[in-house]
Amino acid sequence: MTLIEALVADEKESEMTRAYNFCAGPAALPQAVLSEAQKDLLNYKGKGMSVMEMSHRSADYIAIAEEAEQDLRDLLKIPANYKVLFLQGGASLQFAQIPMNLLRGHSTADYVNTGMWSGKAIAEARKYCDVNVVASDEHNKFRGVPALDTWNLNSKAAYLHYTPNETIHGVQYNYIPDADVPLVADFSSSILSEPLDVSKFGLIYAGAQKNIGPAGIVVVIVREDLIGEVLPGTPTMLDYKVAAENGSMYNTPPTFSWYLAGLVFKWLKHIGGLEKMAEINHRKATKLYAAIDESNGFYHNPVMLPYRSIMNVPFTLIDPALEKTFLRDAEARGLLNLAGHRSVGGMRASLYNAVPEEGVDALIDFMKDFAKKMG
Repeated sequence: MTLIEALVADEKESEMTRAYNFCAGPAALPQAVLSEAQKDLLNYKGKGMSVMEMSHRSADYIAIAEEAEQDLRDLLKIPANYKVLFLQGGASLQFAQIPMNLLRGHSTADYVNTGMWSGKAIAEARKYCDVNVVASDEHNKFRGVPALDTWNLNSKAAYLHYTPNETIHGVQYNYIPDADVPLVADFSSSILSEPLDVSKFGLIYAGAQKNIGPAGIVVVIVREDLIGEVLPGTPTMLDYKVAAENGSMYNTPPTFSWYLAGLVFKWLKHIGGLEKMAEINHRKATKLYAAIDESNGFYHNPVMLPYRSIMNVPFTLIDPALEKTFLRDAEARGLLNLAGHRSVGGMRASLYNAVPEEGVDALIDFMKDFAKKMG
């Protein structure tokens, strides 16, 4: 039995010693992963030094990095003609790095606007090319996804970019768009939550601090034929080809974040992979949405039913004046980080992979008690 397997077996016994963290990011991490990292923090596998102190050029760390990549490839069934990069700067740097690398002689790129994060990607891309916003749900206050037959696609665009799950508004696509150009997607808040056909995409990117690991690293999965032709003046550090040729180690990478991501991949494989994770995640979300919908109006989720996110569940209370009391009482019950994003207010429960089903059950019990007391 590996250490991860042993820790997962013991996890249920000690789970209640920790609060339930519903933060949108940095988000909850599996307790088994944290326990193994705690062991390696002072003395990695008897080497006499912390995993944080190891040279990224050492044989031990190279093994950590290569194993993490292979485990991710296994989980997502990534085809051989895709490069997997572990980079710095988070998803927000990718808003610029993508057009720098993927325009490849084109002057236009297509983008879909379904919320704050796709909006930020659009604003950044406009510094490098003409952005064709093929569809937007802004007029609908980002409550859904524009119908695909309304999209104004440009066949001469370098790529089509969209955000499959909008963390702030709790909107999630229920399909993968068809495109005649390379499809680019920001999977930061939904990567590894369910199986995904990587072959349908030209590039996938995801900030780590939701389902992959701690903040400080971003994963980019890019088809080989799309790299190697950057915009003039692109910094060497932002060239995907340079990153790929150097194993994501052109400079010192965020070694501890990469190491922890690798532990999360092992944890996912141990619990049954993405098929099992999807089953758990859909069950968690279904229960929470049912509690909201069956509250006789005390709680409300604004998202159109077909586009409700399984990862981020925003909701409001019947009276906004109750919000501070709700958050205070929730924290007293060990239910943390339920405040909605400052731009939209209300509440938000992020149900990422490492949030246990027991935590969602505890949240639902609290919400029912609160509504009964205050309603």
